[in-house]
Amino acid sequence: MEELLSTFVRAVFVDNMIFAYYLGMCSFLAVSKNVKTALGLGIAVTFILVCTLPINYMLENYVLKEGALSWLGAGYAEVNLSFLSFLIFIAVIASFTQLVEMVVERFAPALYASLGIFLPLIAVNCAILGGSLFMQQKAFAHVGVATVYGLGSGLGWLLAIVGMAAIREKLTYSNIPKPLKGLGITFIITGLMGIGFMCFSGLKI
Repeated sequence: MEELLSTFVRAVFVDNMIFAYYLGMCSFLAVSKNVKTALGLGIAVTFILVCTLPINYMLENYVLKEGALSWLGAGYAEVNLSFLSFLIFIAVIASFTQLVEMVVERFAPALYASLGIFLPLIAVNCAILGGSLFMQQKAFAHVGVATVYGLGSGLGWLLAIVGMAAIREKLTYSNIPKPLKGLGITFIITGLMGIGFMCFSGLKI
């Protein structure tokens, strides 16, 4: 239980996909103009991370990495399919992205219209692929830890984009120098929020 809690807290605050690694910045900058839209995209990204990380973990440990197929027999003990990791991970992510796109289009057409091209582009959101690659790198003990890491990474990304959207809504009424309006001030705020999140790196977890 302690390992799961530690993994979750680190994924949300210490190893935040946006403020620690700056992954998924294209969607983060483009969609963080409105809280409602940002929340919808953040929930979609979290859902896909929670679903794809355990699947990719199982594929990595029971199909792809060297010796993973030993459960089929001694003859498969030396088979190494790790060169297929990128392709398999992206295929799994793209499948769930298509599912989310169909569900959002069916039940939330207004959100679907506001997200536009950025909803199908979740399939190539580097924060989601980064979650699977970090999972591969960290070599989690079991699929439960991988799932919790996916949940924490998704919530961390959601927290970042909703926080930015809330700030940008307030900036509409602020007196910002003309050269900094739009992406200029957004980059500055992203950097400041990243510095703020660096405070969490001292957590003893």
